[in-house]
Amino acid sequence: MDSSLIRGRVVGADGALIGRAALTLIDAAGRQVGRTSSEVDGTYHFNVAASGGHVLIVTAPGHQPQAVTVMVAPDGARIDVTLTGTSGLSGLVHSATGAPVPSAAVTLADGRGEVVASRVTGADGGYSFDDLVAGSYTLAVSAPALRPVAMTVTVPATGRVTQDVELAGGARVRGVVRTNGSSHPVEARVTLVDAAGTVIAATSTETDGSYAFEDVPEGDYTIIATGYPPAASALRIGGGNQSRHDIELSF
Repeated sequence: MDSSLIRGRVVGADGALIGRAALTLIDAAGRQVGRTSSEVDGTYHFNVAASGGHVLIVTAPGHQPQAVTVMVAPDGARIDVTLTGTSGLSGLVHSATGAPVPSAAVTLADGRGEVVASRVTGADGGYSFDDLVAGSYTLAVSAPALRPVAMTVTVPATGRVTQDVELAGGARVRGVVRTNGSSHPVEARVTLVDAAGTVIAATSTETDGSYAFEDVPEGDYTIIATGYPPAASALRIGGGNQSRHDIELSF
């Protein structure tokens, strides 16, 4: 009796080829009519004598088993099978103060840099990825007015791993430098120094006396303007806020 060829590939949810997956073909009566394993490149094939409806069962370590209906025609059939993982990743995204960050974009990429899945955090700042394959991933989190974060997470072969993420504030500070008791702007050098005395940023004012610092972390700072006798003042910056801080210089 002539046989028909059933062939295809076994791949993961991230598109990775799965070798050594076990494939079993049963007929409508539940009898095994074929068994094979996928090659390193994920490909497989059966030669089946009987036509009609069959069920293809595919299993692989670290993946959920899959059963697929196959209609075997005289000219054969091509069936590609996608297996999902058995592990999961979840956590909470919060600010430096511990407040949840809703609507943050959470992206998961595999070792090749391919995006596996993406989520948006809920009102409680929570996110969750299910059906993952064990391995190392890059977890990237971003939200408006906060500094993005990327980190490596390792997902186990089974079970769930928890990874909370803290997003620090990226505030904007702007202002105008003027002479003392006047609305006349001046050109000056403006320096931002943190509580430890480290210079975080420095800039020169525009011709209208304005200056701006972008993406400043939350914290306590001293802001110094020079060009005339220097002026220094304390500044408290909140996470993700826009702060205005005008400076007056004396002659």
